[in-house]
Amino acid sequence: MNKENVTITVYGADQRCASCVNAPGSKETYEWLQAAIGRKYGNEEVTYRYIDIFTAEEDEYIEKIMEDELFYPLVLVEGEIAGEGDPRLKSVYQHLEKHGLSAQEG
Repeated sequence: MNKENVTITVYGADQRCASCVNAPGSKETYEWLQAAIGRKYGNEEVTYRYIDIFTAEEDEYIEKIMEDELFYPLVLVEGEIAGEGDPRLKSVYQHLEKHGLSAQEG
């Protein structure tokens, strides 16, 4: 599979999810993902978006977060949920590789 530009979207907020008290905040998760993914895959093929659930125009994911169907931070890779609440790198990596990214050598 050829490499393509992959978009990672993180939905979050400045205040922490009530069910995620001991988990990192949304912005921390967003920055952590950028660093971890950059180390493993590089950043040339990845686009990052952060959406604040309290200031952005509502969409299906914000609606589900507000209705407590999903936890934030919510991580999407190409529109597919890769993690929520306290996302795991392994799951995010699997989604990235599904879309053609491979680990850098060296």
